[in-house]
Amino acid sequence: MEYSKLVAISGLPGVFEVINSKTDGAIVRSVDDKTTRFVSSRIHQFSQLESIEVYTTADNVNLVEIFQAMDKAGGQLPDEKDATAVKKYFEKAYPEMDFERVYASDMKKMVKWFDILKKNEVEIKLSEEPEAEEPVATPVEEAPATEEAPKKKATRKKKTE
Repeated sequence: MEYSKLVAISGLPGVFEVINSKTDGAIVRSVDDKTTRFVSSRIHQFSQLESIEVYTTADNVNLVEIFQAMDKAGGQLPDEKDATAVKKYFEKAYPEMDFERVYASDMKKMVKWFDILKKNEVEIKLSEEPEAEEPVATPVEEAPATEEAPKKKATRKKKTE
């Protein structure tokens, strides 16, 4: 299972893997309980975990960076239902988080998602984009300018009878 294929779906708890997409939704599999279902994009919104960013006191960081800090912090994850315990956990695991702009409900989701990913042994890393080689600018020699004026096209007038 690749981290790049994982999404969060509005109105549905947990993390899902996109199996196939359709014009009006997607077929997804729950990472937690492995159930497969169709989810309509007319009712729900899909957010790739790779694209989610978190407010910090400096620049925003990708969710992967938060998950990696949580992994390094180790220890027991707090109960996701206890908002104060979750906030204290993040104050230790990622103190640069902007706690005024990141809601307690978002921190609870991060704890829950991290727990699901760890239990299912998903490697938490961003997909590597192939680095495009920058084209080397080659100097273009200009042709010497000629003093000839461009020739005008001859136009014919229609005869009117």
